[in-house]
Amino acid sequence: MADDALVKADPILDGELVDDTLPQPRPRKRFESWWLRSRWVPTWLKDRSQARQAAKDFVAGVLRSPFRCLGAVARGLVAAARWWRAWVTVRDFREAAEQSEKLADKFADIRALTLFRWKVTGAVAAGAAAATLVAHLVYGAVALWVAGGVLAVALAVLGRQREGSPGRKAVLAGPRTLRWTMDPQVLVDAFRDAKLVGKDETLRLVERATRMGDGWAITVDLPATRKAADVIKNREALASALAVDEVQLIVERVRGNGGHAGRVAMWVADEDPYASPPRRTPLLDAARWDAWRPVPFGRDARDRRVDLPLVWTSLLVGAIPRQGKTFAARLAAAGLVLDPFTRLYVADFKAGKDWDAAGRVAHRFMSGDEPEHVLALVGWLVELVGEVQGRFRRMRELDDETCPESKVTPAMSRDRALDMPITAIFVDEVQVPLEDRTPVKVEGKTLTAGEYVGELLTWLAKKGPAAGIVLVLATQRPDSKTIPSGLRAVLGSRFALRVMDWRDSNIVLGEQMNTRGYDSSRLLASHKGVGILRPDGDAQAGGDVLALTVRTYYMPNEDWQTICRRGRELREAEGTLTGHAAGTDLALENTLKMLGQAEVTTPAVLPEPLASLAAYLDGDEREFIPTAELVEALAVDAKEFAQLMADLGCQGTRGRVQAEDGRVRQVRGYLRAEISASIEQERTRADASGGGAS
Repeated sequence: MADDALVKADPILDGELVDDTLPQPRPRKRFESWWLRSRWVPTWLKDRSQARQAAKDFVAGVLRSPFRCLGAVARGLVAAARWWRAWVTVRDFREAAEQSEKLADKFADIRALTLFRWKVTGAVAAGAAAATLVAHLVYGAVALWVAGGVLAVALAVLGRQREGSPGRKAVLAGPRTLRWTMDPQVLVDAFRDAKLVGKDETLRLVERATRMGDGWAITVDLPATRKAADVIKNREALASALAVDEVQLIVERVRGNGGHAGRVAMWVADEDPYASPPRRTPLLDAARWDAWRPVPFGRDARDRRVDLPLVWTSLLVGAIPRQGKTFAARLAAAGLVLDPFTRLYVADFKAGKDWDAAGRVAHRFMSGDEPEHVLALVGWLVELVGEVQGRFRRMRELDDETCPESKVTPAMSRDRALDMPITAIFVDEVQVPLEDRTPVKVEGKTLTAGEYVGELLTWLAKKGPAAGIVLVLATQRPDSKTIPSGLRAVLGSRFALRVMDWRDSNIVLGEQMNTRGYDSSRLLASHKGVGILRPDGDAQAGGDVLALTVRTYYMPNEDWQTICRRGRELREAEGTLTGHAAGTDLALENTLKMLGQAEVTTPAVLPEPLASLAAYLDGDEREFIPTAELVEALAVDAKEFAQLMADLGCQGTRGRVQAEDGRVRQVRGYLRAEISASIEQERTRADASGGGAS
C-alpha cells in the first residue's frame, strides 16, 4: 500500500462509564434549608427557645391588655382635654397675634371667637346628651354601652402612644410583676438618647428579648454604617440612657458566621451582679487537675463560668493594694498545684505569708524583698532560660510522631524520660525586682538587676510558652516605669483589677483599651476581686469578645493551704516532688555561684535632681516627655529645672500628648533620647572619677 494512503488513527482511550450525577437533596431537606434561611419566616418559627419566648410574650400581652387599654383611654382623655382647651381658648390665634405684636388690636376678635367656641361646645354637649337620652329611651342600655365603647376606642387610639414624663424611670431594672418582656421602644429611645443612632434611625430585632439568668438578653442590628465597637465604647452613655448602673449592662459584638460589625448582643441585669457574696473556687472539690485544662477563674456578670487557659501563654495581674491581686494569681496557681506533673517556681516579693503554703509543692520558693532575693530570682531565670534552650534542642531530635511541632505536648510533659514538665513561675509584686538598682555584670556589660530581670522575663515570655513555660506576674504598681513596654507586649493574658486611672488600666490591658470601653479604673471600690480579663484564647464565657468583666472565685488562706496539701500528696504518690519541696533547693547564699558571670558592683552616684530624673524615666519608652509632668514628679522649680536641662544639653521642644479625655494637645517637653544620652554621659563621667569600683 502506498504511504500516502495511510491515515493517522485517533488515540485509543481506556476508561469506564461512571454516573457522575450528583445526588439531589430531598424535597424535605430543601424546604428545611429554605425555612431556616428565609428572611420572610420570623425568627420565633425557626428556634424552639424563641418560640417559647414568643408564647410567653403572647400570654403576657393578653394578661396586660386590660391594663394597657385602661392606660391608653386615660392618656387619650387627657390628650382630648388638652386639645379642647387649646381650641376653646383660641390659643393658635392668640399666639399668632402675640408674635406679630398685634394682640391689643386683635383682642376683641379673640374674645368674640372664644365666646363663639364656648357656645359651640355647649351646643355639641347638649346635642350629644339629647341624642344619648333618645337612644336610651328607644334602644335601652345597649345604646349606652355602644356609645361608651366607641368613645373608649377613640380615646384609646388617641392615647396609644405613651407621652414622655419628666425625669427617668428604670424601665429595664427593678422588680417586675407582669412585665415579662423588654419593651423594644425603650431600647430604641435609649440608643437615640445615647447618640448611638440618629433620630430617624431605628434598630432591627435579631433575637427577641429573652429572660436569661437574673436579667434580659436581646440581640439587635444597628443601622447601616453604625458599628458595634462604638456601642461598646459608649456603654456608659447607654447605661445612663437605660437608667441602670454600667455594671448591670453587658454589651458584646456578635462575631463569627452569625454576626457582623453592626450586630450587638446586650444583657441587662435586674440588680448589681457583683453585690452578692463571691463563690468558693470549684477546685476545692477536685481531687486533681490537668494543667492543660483551663483553670476555673471566676464568673462573669451573667453568672457564666470563666476558665483561664495558662499553657502556651502568660498572665499579667495588675491592681492597687487590697483589690484581690494575690487571690487572682493564686487561683491561676491552684490548678497547676493540683497537677502532680507540673513544676512550680514561686517568688513572693511581698514578703508576707500569702504564698507560704506553696513551699510544700514548689520546685523553687522564696519570700522576701531584699537585694539577695532579687539576685536569687535572677538565678532562677537564668536556670529557666537554659532549660528552655535545652528543651528546644531535645525537641529537634524527637520524631514527628512524638513531637509533631516545636511545642511541648501533653504526652511529652508527662514523660519523665524527656524531662519537659509544664513549668510555671509566679512572681508576686514583680515591681520589686524590676526596680532593683543593684548593679550586676553580665558578659562584661554592667546592668542593674532590674534591667536584667526585665530582659530575662521578656525572653521567657517570648520563647518559653512553646517549651511549656508559664509566666504569671502580679504587681500593685502597673505603670510604664515599672513594667517595661517590651515585657508587656509579649504577655498574652491580662487581668486588671481596680487601678487609679485609665493610664494604669492601659498598662495592664493594652494600649487604647480605655477607648474601646475597657477601663478598670471605673470599677467600684466595693467590688473586691472584680476585674477586666483580656484572655489569650478561649475563656469559655467570653471566647468571642476582646475582654470581659470577671469576678474571681474566693479562695482564702485555709482553702489555699488545703489545695497545696493535696498537691503535695499527689506529688508524693507520683514521685514528682523536687527542689525546695523535697528539701534539695539551692541555698540563697549560693545564688551568685549559680549565676557564674554576674558580679555585684558599686553604682555610680548621679547628682540631684538628675538621679531622681533617671529613676523616674527608668523603663519609660515614650519618645517625648512633657515638662509639666517632669517638674511635678521631681518636685523642683520650673526655672531651675529648665536651666539644669540646658546645662545637660537638652533643649525643650514641642510635642503632642493624649489627655485623659482622649484629645491630643501640643505641650512643651523634652525628647527621651536626648535625656538618656545626657544621663549616660553623666554616669560615664562619674565612673571615670572613681564612683564605680568593682
